[in-house]
Amino acid sequence: MQELSRRLLAEALGTALLLVVVIGSGVMAERLAGGNVALALLANALATVGGLYILIEALGPVSGAHFNPAVSAVMAWRGELPRSALVPYTLAQLGGAVLGAWLAHAMFDMQILQFSSKLRSGNGQWIAEAVATAGLLLVILRAPAGRAPVMVASYIGAAYWFTASTSFANPAAVFGRMFSDSFAGIAPVSAPGFVAAEFVGAAIGLALHQALEPRRPLADHPNVIESSGKPTVAR
Repeated sequence: MQELSRRLLAEALGTALLLVVVIGSGVMAERLAGGNVALALLANALATVGGLYILIEALGPVSGAHFNPAVSAVMAWRGELPRSALVPYTLAQLGGAVLGAWLAHAMFDMQILQFSSKLRSGNGQWIAEAVATAGLLLVILRAPAGRAPVMVASYIGAAYWFTASTSFANPAAVFGRMFSDSFAGIAPVSAPGFVAAEFVGAAIGLALHQALEPRRPLADHPNVIESSGKPTVAR
């Protein structure tokens, strides 16, 4: 029980800080970019790449650094996360995401409790989220030992630009960003479509991995959690 509590704290903390990075850098970028949306997106993407890499490295040895219910679901399906831990992991990630949004608002003297009005909908957006999440899971599952943090962060940075949705690729991120009417926000009415597309993408990523002659997980592979808390990583 103590070990699970430690992992849940790491998941909540990591997801909260990830949302602080995404939302906070979005607010700062929008304020400084002078209306240049491309420049604001570039700043937001670079901050996310750096923050994500550091969070995976720092918290991966504790909980696997999922920060993402879709990733946790795939790891539970593969037997690399105890299935009994899936719901607690998901709740920790969702709670952390909301706390991260509120903390970002507090730092920028914004109203703490708010809801996004930024609509993100349509077939292109949903396809983009499925593609982004499928690619994320494929990178996580295929990454050589010790390379997952940099590969995951780099992939997300690229996906900010090659997907129409700017690559949320994370149901917890969608949930947290509903509570921020900022550059990085998503309207609550748009969230279900994003989340559904992300879980479909996660299943596709898993299927692609299995089709590519999946390697048998080893004790030192970055996708394995043992009782000692080996990392798995995710966004």
